Amino acid sequence: MKIGIMQPYFFPYIGYWQLINAVDEYIIYDDVNFIKGGWINRNRILMRDEPQYFNVRMCGMSSFKKINEIEVDPSPIWRKKALSTIIVAYKKAPYFSNVFPLLEDIILFKEKDLSRYITNSILKINEYLKITTKLQLSSSLQQNYNLHGQDRVIDICKRLKATSYYNTISGENLYSKDVFYDNNIKLYFLKTHIQKYPQYKNEFIPNLSIIDVMMFNSFNRISEMLGDYELV
Repeated sequence: MKIGIMQPYFFPYIGYWQLINAVDEYIIYDDVNFIKGGWINRNRILMRDEPQYFNVRMCGMSSFKKINEIEVDPSPIWRKKALSTIIVAYKKAPYFSNVFPLLEDIILFKEKDLSRYITNSILKINEYLKITTKLQLSSSLQQNYNLHGQDRVIDICKRLKATSYYNTISGENLYSKDVFYDNNIKLYFLKTHIQKYPQYKNEFIPNLSIIDVMMFNSFNRISEMLGDYELV
């Protein structure tokens, strides 16, 4: 059993989807503290040949709260603005007509819980990309909440009877292969190979939101990208 565990991110880059696609079960880590300035509530799209942030508006955001304790701003104003921004950015992209209805459905989704709002977006995009990995919220699992960091991740893996744990390459400084091995779990880090693709006529800008990938690439091309990584 291959397990991945990551916080819920808002329309993350292709590497996030590679990780989901690479494992048998993916745990959305929603009962850990919210990280300000991270990728939980925001990402970047291509706007007038430059990367630009766009985000989910929130109520009561605090790094002292768990992700699933933060609420999405119920106002329709920010949602309409987000959709208008996407239209301006990508209305001339080759797959706009395929992708925009999906994004509209996701952004207009009525859910107060930030983690569940983002989880819905992950499920919808998984469906679009035909990713069949099982998803669970960490808050739905039995856990030892006295554990933290690596120890808590290992505890979750054990409870799910994982034989392997996959993390992105950025986790190399957080997790020890020796410690996981001592707990009978193999640890792998997924290193994304970024494939260039046309973004209008500008110089390629990597690591933008999956929105950018979907707007400029066919389903078959994205499927190739999902498998273009190495495990280290």
